[in-house]
Amino acid sequence: MTPADGAYPQDVVLRALRVEDVPVLDVLERELFGPAAWSTQSLAEEIVGPGRWYVGAELGGTLVGYAGLWFDGEDAQVMTVGTSEQHQGRGIGRLLLDALVGRARTVGARVVLLEVRVDNEPALRLYTGAGFERLGRRRAYYQPGNVDAWTMRLDLQQADV
Repeated sequence: MTPADGAYPQDVVLRALRVEDVPVLDVLERELFGPAAWSTQSLAEEIVGPGRWYVGAELGGTLVGYAGLWFDGEDAQVMTVGTSEQHQGRGIGRLLLDALVGRARTVGARVVLLEVRVDNEPALRLYTGAGFERLGRRRAYYQPGNVDAWTMRLDLQQADV
């Protein structure tokens, strides 16, 4: 199925992630983030952590993407957004991001914050396309490799996402 036929990403089902999803998440995490991937234990703890909300994207019953949000009672923080390499560029990341922003609105967040690698052009296009604005640069934020990050912000009181 290709994006051009209009059925993508309509065939994608979003659902809450569960601890049982960790083995698949672990594979996706390593595929997408290599040496910077979260450990299996970190993934398991993150999914059930206080103030956390994680959602998965399934296609044909297979988990092909995931995203997470942390709400501290005032602001929401995008913890991660990832789509398997073979399904990137088809709107799944935007579907996941929209779900996170919707959740942030539901819980009453004023803003949504995130960090993104300065060299991750697809993610930067996704976030700016959703209305996020750059706030500043964090030097050597991503390890290993000492890669800088942009800090970005979406004001939910002004945004129409």
